[in-house]
Amino acid sequence: MLLHIETSTSVCSVALSEQERLLFSIADVQGQNHAALLSVFVEKALSFAKNAEKKIEAIAISAGPGSYTGLRIGVATAKGLCFGFDIPLIAVDTLQIMNVCAKQQIENNEENILLCPMIDARRAEVFCALYKYDGTVFQQVKAEIITETSFSDILENKIIYFFGNGAQKCKSLLNHPNCRFIENIFPLAKNMILLANEKLQQKEFADLAYFEPFYLKEFQATKAKTIL
Repeated sequence: MLLHIETSTSVCSVALSEQERLLFSIADVQGQNHAALLSVFVEKALSFAKNAEKKIEAIAISAGPGSYTGLRIGVATAKGLCFGFDIPLIAVDTLQIMNVCAKQQIENNEENILLCPMIDARRAEVFCALYKYDGTVFQQVKAEIITETSFSDILENKIIYFFGNGAQKCKSLLNHPNCRFIENIFPLAKNMILLANEKLQQKEFADLAYFEPFYLKEFQATKAKTIL
């Protein structure tokens, strides 16, 4: 049994799986409530596992990119559980988690298709990458400022599916006929199962003492204005 934690965006979710079977899932999509909700969700998952007389073998955490605060809360919780239960930590790429959900809505998996998960990074910027349908990386993850010419060279020969909360603000800018948009795609804990199980089988565990989430950009605190 694996416990999956996903907090990289405004959505907070937790899931339990056994082998590749989903046993328990809970999510909140109402906003940035991770600090209040995550411990409650984890407690419900642990209670489910206890009632089922199952032992959790590892914790899988969504590793970013994404919200600085959300990732820190998720990783801190996952590490605490791993130390407490003396079990390993599995780090799963957030954009790949989004791909799992998106592929459920894409029928055509020909070679001319690329997947582009996008996470809102504020203003006109997104965290994104390009993947082939089989999950291999076509273009590495980066912080991208979206303009009318973004991806134009690739779109000449490829159909790109854009999805995620960052894709919403790109709709009005990306008008190439090879652009496709998929609605309501979020990184969710229940979509981590296959990815986490692959790493479990390969014993690909994160270093519990030194692991940090992939922020892509460091958090910048806003300086408070002085009221005269």
